[in-house]
Amino acid sequence: MIPELKKNAEQKMQKSIEALKHDLAKVRTGRAHTGLLDHVQVDYYGSMMPINQVANVTLVDARTIGVQPWEKNMVGKVEKAIRDCDLGLNPATQGELIRVPMPMLTEERRKEMIKIVKHEGENAKIAVRNIRRDAIAHLKDALKKHEISEDDERRTQDEVQKLTDRYVAEVDRQLADKEKDLMAI
Repeated sequence: MIPELKKNAEQKMQKSIEALKHDLAKVRTGRAHTGLLDHVQVDYYGSMMPINQVANVTLVDARTIGVQPWEKNMVGKVEKAIRDCDLGLNPATQGELIRVPMPMLTEERRKEMIKIVKHEGENAKIAVRNIRRDAIAHLKDALKKHEISEDDERRTQDEVQKLTDRYVAEVDRQLADKEKDLMAI
């Protein structure tokens, strides 16, 4: 039971780190890449769909993303979804093609991005700590049911705490790397 609990906690913590990496990839550094719009959801006839399921997303040049909806009547909705996403982008429609230029990052904008990055990092740390809390709750429950001894419970709590510390340190490392990347001109 204990090895399974630790393995489960570690897998969940690893998924939190992967989710953080995915979220940090959305935060741009001034260069255009199509993955930037992956999380944008478009209202497609009443249901929310990822943008890449209603439009073709391509790079027009190094600083511009092109989005071409598959249906003409979706142009306005796709443009609105891009404008309303939390990336601070300002799309411009040219016929059926929506051009999304990447503005140059000013010092002020870089600091805003760092705030966003830190917020994402804090969310990842909270997720890791919640996993720790759940694992410890399972341990206490098993102790109450006399499935494990007090020594096993304490030892496993310490191991779960070490696992948590390791993943929180990984979150901090990811944040430091992204911050350095954002501040590079």
